[in-house]
Amino acid sequence: MRAAFIDARQTLVVREVDTPEPGPDQVRVRIDYVGICGSDLHYYFEGANGAYVVREPLIPGHEVSGRIDRDPSGRWPAGTPVTVHPATFGDPAPSLPDAPHLWPNGAYLGSASTWPHTQGGLAEHLVVDRAMVRVLPGSLPVLRAVLAEPLAVALHALSRAGEVSGARVLVTGSGPIGLLAVAAAIDAGAGSVTATDVLPGPLARASALGADRAVDVSAETLDAGSYDVVLECSGVAASISAALAAVRPRGVVVQVGMVPDEARPVNLAPFISKEVTFVGTFRFAEEIDAAVDLLDRRPEIEQVITHVLPADDAEGAFAVARDSERSGKVVVAVWPGDTPAAGAQSL
Repeated sequence: MRAAFIDARQTLVVREVDTPEPGPDQVRVRIDYVGICGSDLHYYFEGANGAYVVREPLIPGHEVSGRIDRDPSGRWPAGTPVTVHPATFGDPAPSLPDAPHLWPNGAYLGSASTWPHTQGGLAEHLVVDRAMVRVLPGSLPVLRAVLAEPLAVALHALSRAGEVSGARVLVTGSGPIGLLAVAAAIDAGAGSVTATDVLPGPLARASALGADRAVDVSAETLDAGSYDVVLECSGVAASISAALAAVRPRGVVVQVGMVPDEARPVNLAPFISKEVTFVGTFRFAEEIDAAVDLLDRRPEIEQVITHVLPADDAEGAFAVARDSERSGKVVVAVWPGDTPAAGAQSL
């Protein structure tokens, strides 16, 4: 089978490797689509994602969808459409019974955080534990289902905010996670949803997805104290400061966007004076099931996918995904002949 390996910074090579065989309680998935995430971009362009350095050839990709290729148990026939929960939860922590994604010694597809690295899904076949498989409803296209993992991230972030029905919600940063946060907030019954960015492309995509307002914060200042909930999806220090200023007294700011593991200047005065609740969010537990349901109910979310490129041009896909003005979610079609999203660009 073919698999794409990041060997080092800006070095991606497609190689022929042995097709893996599933063991007990495992299945083999034929991967149709892989979404490119911010962590994948860091691994490719920088050779590291924060502290996690590529020390051996790494197959990236944790946003995957495809079809069952082989299930030794016979439970799922070949061709069954699926997506995959990318996490293998680690050692149970008694203090975190409902947060397995925070347990120590877990693993995540396409990650250099473990040694050996946990290989990802940018390959023609992927063997995973049976518990990681999510069978898709018959009405959910396999392409749209590639959004299940990042949408689960957005849903988990929304759950950290508490009740948002009727709330004034602000989403700062309209990249793919920000766009999916907009969709999640709308579906949760938010009273209004405002999205921000500094580029016209992401702002236009947020409006098309249903945001009530799309604000270019390089030209317009948000009204202070105007939002009940802020989902900060950019990870930029200035945006975090703006989120703390924009939230109302005793409102909630959820830090969704990842930030570097280093000191950054953030204005905490509003956090103190308004008694703001500022919470973190990391990946998700089981929200991928709700994400599959939401993608099935809301086909318009598929417009977050702006580009579908073939695996033979994986380097081109990474370049497009890095251009946030031009692209939303960029997806790699692993198998020739897979159908691109309506309105998405394919090369």
